[in-house]
Amino acid sequence: MSLGRKYSFLEAKTKLEALCAYQERCSSELQKKLVQWRFNQEDMDRLLAHLISDDFLNEERFALAFVSGKVNIKKWGRIKIRQQLKLKHISKYSIEKGIASIDEATYMNHLLSLALRKFEQLRQDENSYEKKVKIYRFLSSKGYEIELIRSAVDEIFEKDSK
Repeated sequence: MSLGRKYSFLEAKTKLEALCAYQERCSSELQKKLVQWRFNQEDMDRLLAHLISDDFLNEERFALAFVSGKVNIKKWGRIKIRQQLKLKHISKYSIEKGIASIDEATYMNHLLSLALRKFEQLRQDENSYEKKVKIYRFLSSKGYEIELIRSAVDEIFEKDSK
């Protein structure tokens, strides 16, 4: 074991395999873990190569799982998902493949339900312009596209005026 290293090479390999088997990971997450464990670049590269070759680590699979979780659980929009995947150093190809896996009907239902929920929270507000601005801001922070936000907000306000 090298000076200051938390785990030996084999222990780290076993721990990383277990981490990847439990949940999809990306290489940047594992690299951070290896830096914390004080591994040198050569050993980090060997460990990551092993994980990739034995299919413990797969960027495309990670992107698909990440997108699925963020859309279905967190109800994030495409913009925020793309940003977060870029922060994790995922390739443009894998990001686009993940984004393409989003079911359009589910995505629009999430957008409408979020807009409606925010609208109901703001029901006491008198000024409809301010209400719209708050809904736009909220949905933008969730990462939805401005055109989709506009159509959802218009639909909600149209139904409310009837």
